Amino acid sequence: MNVFRGADDAEGMTAGARITVMAVLCTMILAMLPLAGCGSKAADGQETRDVAVVTDLAGRRVEIDSPVERVVAIGPGALRLVCYVGAAEKVVGIERFEIQWDTGRPYMIAHPELLELPVIGQGGPDSTPDPEMLITVDPDVIFAAYLVDTAKANELQYKTGIPVVVLSYGRLGTFDEEVFESIDIVGEVTGDSERAGKVAGYIRGCLDDVEERTADIPEVDKPAVYAGGLGMKGTHGIESTQAEFPPLDAANALNVVDETGAGGSVIIDKEKLLHWDPEIIFVDEVGLQMVRDDYAGNPGLYNALKAVKEGRLYGYLPFNFYATNIDTALADTYFMGKAIFPHAFEDVDPVAKADEIYEFLVGKAVYERMAGDFGGFTEIKLAPD
Repeated sequence: MNVFRGADDAEGMTAGARITVMAVLCTMILAMLPLAGCGSKAADGQETRDVAVVTDLAGRRVEIDSPVERVVAIGPGALRLVCYVGAAEKVVGIERFEIQWDTGRPYMIAHPELLELPVIGQGGPDSTPDPEMLITVDPDVIFAAYLVDTAKANELQYKTGIPVVVLSYGRLGTFDEEVFESIDIVGEVTGDSERAGKVAGYIRGCLDDVEERTADIPEVDKPAVYAGGLGMKGTHGIESTQAEFPPLDAANALNVVDETGAGGSVIIDKEKLLHWDPEIIFVDEVGLQMVRDDYAGNPGLYNALKAVKEGRLYGYLPFNFYATNIDTALADTYFMGKAIFPHAFEDVDPVAKADEIYEFLVGKAVYERMAGDFGGFTEIKLAPD
């Protein structure tokens, strides 16, 4: 039957015949659709591309042609997550900030080849993306963290013609749920979802392990703990600290700063530290020199502290360099957990655990390099020998 009847013929058809014709036409159209569908061979034999739709951490629905082979990552922490997911080889450009300040970031230590890539902008906190430089490396997608909100992401996408996917580390930027969501999105976009699932599972597994070791320790058996010297838009001394400090929170430790209700970074009066007189003090090694300098000018304050008198002053690896190095934060959590609750972590060698974490997340055991740069997991002596 010729289904392409003329208009005059169609007018003389019965209703049943017209229905039959429409059914045949629909069947033919449906049969033809796969030939022009996403991810199939077009009529000229050329491979078409799938279109993936992801919802990023700004709540934007972003369409991305896949498979994605060329990516860039801008803003604090974006490149780190790409490396965690195993997509470092897909990166085609790098921020100047990553090249100029490569200390303290295990993903850069493990992937020195990234330093040879074309520069795609200045980068750094509070910087503005450079659309022209991003366009020159022709990426399939731009991952952006912290530097852009919804409006700025849309603007950058419009100016470059390149899909922009916003990532986030969440409120505290360490073990926040938004970190895991960002890892999943990077995996989905790059085609590395299996690896992304393993990364998220490994981090959660470490946190669960620490939780299981410390959850049942009675409050009365927990020593009072303080972490000082924390970097906060610059280097600071012993007075720089944080309530809800992620490694101490993860280890269910008794952080004396939590009583302030600050819920984040805070600068305390040094007299407050004397009042608290914690049994254990940890010092972020990025601020250690400032602590030593302060001690030289005021040794009496420090020598009055129980933690100093009893030799329970410890240095730990800084983990906030261009957003949070989740790997180092996990390693610090095990180190602090063992220092606070030695029996609960008696089977843990913090150095070996650190290298296990680095090996899994960035592909290389880099504790020795990190310790060489900052000092590593060690007891601190403030007085000169």
